[in-house]
Amino acid sequence: MADPKIQTRTRAWWRATLALSLGSLLVFLNLYAPQPLLPDLRAAYGVSTLVAGLVMSVSTLALAASLLVFGPLSDAIGRDRIMRLTLLAAGVLSLALALAPNFESLLLLRTLQGFVLGGLPAVAIAWMGDEFEPDAMMAAVGLYIGANTLGGISGRVVGGAVGEVAGSSASFLAVGLITLVGVVVFWRLLPPARRFRPRRFALGGAVADLAAHLRNPLLLAAYLLGGLNFLIFINQYSYITFRLAEAPFGLGARLLGLIFLTYLGGTLGSSLSGRLVRHLSAPACMMTGIAVLMGGTLVTLIDSLPVILLGLTINAFGFFLAHAMASSWVGRNARQARGSASALYLVFYYGGASLGGLWLEPFWQLGAWPGVVVGSWLVLGITLGIATWLWRREGSARRRQVA
Repeated sequence: MADPKIQTRTRAWWRATLALSLGSLLVFLNLYAPQPLLPDLRAAYGVSTLVAGLVMSVSTLALAASLLVFGPLSDAIGRDRIMRLTLLAAGVLSLALALAPNFESLLLLRTLQGFVLGGLPAVAIAWMGDEFEPDAMMAAVGLYIGANTLGGISGRVVGGAVGEVAGSSASFLAVGLITLVGVVVFWRLLPPARRFRPRRFALGGAVADLAAHLRNPLLLAAYLLGGLNFLIFINQYSYITFRLAEAPFGLGARLLGLIFLTYLGGTLGSSLSGRLVRHLSAPACMMTGIAVLMGGTLVTLIDSLPVILLGLTINAFGFFLAHAMASSWVGRNARQARGSASALYLVFYYGGASLGGLWLEPFWQLGAWPGVVVGSWLVLGITLGIATWLWRREGSARRRQVA
């Protein structure tokens, strides 16, 4: 007889949730530490805003590609080993980044780091789906995604503060050391998987699973929604650093790192998602989150630093509310191969992030920050339409059940 699944708020639930949340924090600590340094890197290497942004783009693109490997692989060999080893490799690569001799080497190491950083996000929610009761999973996903925001904040604050005092190499060194300490704690906290049943890995079967997920309109809608929302949200932060580094604001790397404290709005949004979904359907929560993100984007047009920070906080709340709902929607609606279904969501998610610079750069060149706002609204209008379609479809399905 199979071991019972983990119930909400039990000791095992807290232990597993804390472990996965810590792992999530470490992933995003590493991924986003260079972001407040982009203006300094642009000046130091004499490159354009688009080229400087490659420090972020190559890592998110590699992360997206790695999900196609780690998701199906985890269905065959299990989730635990992948999460532990890739987190360790990410910490080691942060230390290597501190020794990068030139911009090209930096990009290469960031690409490798992005690849291994995909290990935990590819399988964490699938691990929850295996081990947790459905209600326990919904509660855990909100906290797990809240840890994403804390990791993003921590990486940017540490990266900006250490970078301004001692340079970018010292930032990578600090992040690497923090990561290795965190990995030790993660290894000890994460309980052994008891419900996982391996499937023999076959390339044809893995491709068939991915194709089946893409043919499922409920999953494809969530994939597009998550990817397009993140395309806008994360790249807004990159361009806002260029805006705030210039007159009349003139912020240095340390203060640019602190603007990412606005991610705390996302921590609140993702943490409240589990409560909100008790009163609204998941698609309605997605619609709400996107509408909030659109409103916060408009607020950032006001040329006042406190108001800009307020707008970014609103953006983070809305984005992470929609993201928490979309990612859990995938876990609940995947008919098979839950690991690859969750991984494919993140392929779209991080693929969108890596392409956002290409989309927003022309708007930045033509209209500076107001241009970025226009480019953002064009895409967010599409995702609001997708969420509305899901809402209507779910409503129709409920009416048919009642009838």
